[in-house]
Amino acid sequence: MSHAEPPPILISDVQQTLARELERIAPIIDELGARFSAAGHELALVGGPVRDAMLGRLQEDLDFTTSARPEQTEKLLKGWADAIWDMGRDFGTIGCRKGEWTVEITTYRSETYDPTSRKPDVDYGTSLVADLQRRDFSVNSMALTVPERGFEDPFGGLVDLANRTLRTPGKAEDSFSDDPLRMMRAARFAAQLGFEVAPDVVAAMTAMADRIQIISAERVRDELVKLICAPYPRRGLALLVETGLAAHVLPELPALSLERDEHHRHKDVYEHSLTVLEQAIDQEDRLSPDGPPAPDFLVRFAALMHDVGKPRTRRFESGGVVTFHHHDVVGAKITKKRMKALRFSNDQIDAVTKLVELHLRFHGYGDGEWTDSAVRRYVRDAGDQLVRLHILTRADCTTRNQSKADRLRRAYDDLEERIERLSEEEELASIRPDLDGTQIMEILQIPPGREVGQAYAWLLELRMEEGPKTEDEAKAALLQWWAAR
Repeated sequence: MSHAEPPPILISDVQQTLARELERIAPIIDELGARFSAAGHELALVGGPVRDAMLGRLQEDLDFTTSARPEQTEKLLKGWADAIWDMGRDFGTIGCRKGEWTVEITTYRSETYDPTSRKPDVDYGTSLVADLQRRDFSVNSMALTVPERGFEDPFGGLVDLANRTLRTPGKAEDSFSDDPLRMMRAARFAAQLGFEVAPDVVAAMTAMADRIQIISAERVRDELVKLICAPYPRRGLALLVETGLAAHVLPELPALSLERDEHHRHKDVYEHSLTVLEQAIDQEDRLSPDGPPAPDFLVRFAALMHDVGKPRTRRFESGGVVTFHHHDVVGAKITKKRMKALRFSNDQIDAVTKLVELHLRFHGYGDGEWTDSAVRRYVRDAGDQLVRLHILTRADCTTRNQSKADRLRRAYDDLEERIERLSEEEELASIRPDLDGTQIMEILQIPPGREVGQAYAWLLELRMEEGPKTEDEAKAALLQWWAAR
């Protein structure tokens, strides 16, 4: 399962993995290190790439830190890099591409936030150790000087890596005051790496949670996406809720922890939603049948948000029954509002809200009352989100009653088989009327206008209800409808 416990980390394994990864990137680090050293500058591979090299998950992005100023870095890269860019110059960063590698080189720096500002003040630093001290966590405060490949770990990052622990190099309060987004990153790394967060870091996150409000919605959104698409999202989300950060960035999540009493027992909606998220992750291979499964934010976020309408729609009925009528529709509206606040794209908002709104549609199918027309409407309403809706609907079954779970699974198997059969017969994915607008105007002898649209809509409903017709049958039905008007 994608959310199983992470494997243990042995320092001997870390050392072997690091040595293997360094050989893979040797052409880059050796050549760059030699160029900077010859010019009298220090250069070190730093932060995430060092950590990921130790974990065997290094990608093609390499981060370096240097004593050279940006203009000196740019000069040294000319003639070596395939392409150079300087969008990060104001932050001391020059980027380049060399073959398959993307390289960013940043001057030693220190960075602090004004309590009323969203933008950091950047000051250049003078030493590697001072640069490492200003980084977010000890596992990201390790460096490898090049070309000599000296390992620098002044804050115990290697031990923390082996212990699967996230700590800050200095006081957590100072780190989060410098950049409050680091609190979100703590949760994100917990989700990505399966690490525990040190108690003092959790305490600082809890005490300073409201400080996240000075960070732009876009930066918060990006961290949230990375967290949700990580291998262990439950860990990160639980940390956001525990520390109170979620109350500021995704308040709908802690709101799912509905209070219960001895007379009104019902499923814990918060825990249920996290379980649905994990069960959706287990089905992501359906979205990439021709390759390895990839994290899919849309289906994961829909799974997390599918029941956010329940707190607002909860009603206590006689006999201790709890109802959540129309929580699907209400939840879709809440989801849309939250995603807009987090600056998601319209396409992402439309996809997730559609899934939230449709997640209950399947219920009732097991009674065997769905006609072919109902199946066609299910497919039409899902549109290009049909496979994600299949995943979400199946994931939403968290009952411990095995016979009920088996019954629901068989019913959905049957629905998917009917969809596949009808799709082969009728091309359900692109369902449209049997006559187009031009034919409608010719048959009814009318010009373009509102009446053509009305006729088209009527023919589409006829197609949904009765299935495909021949052109002659559709023409006769259209004329009959027109005369009856």
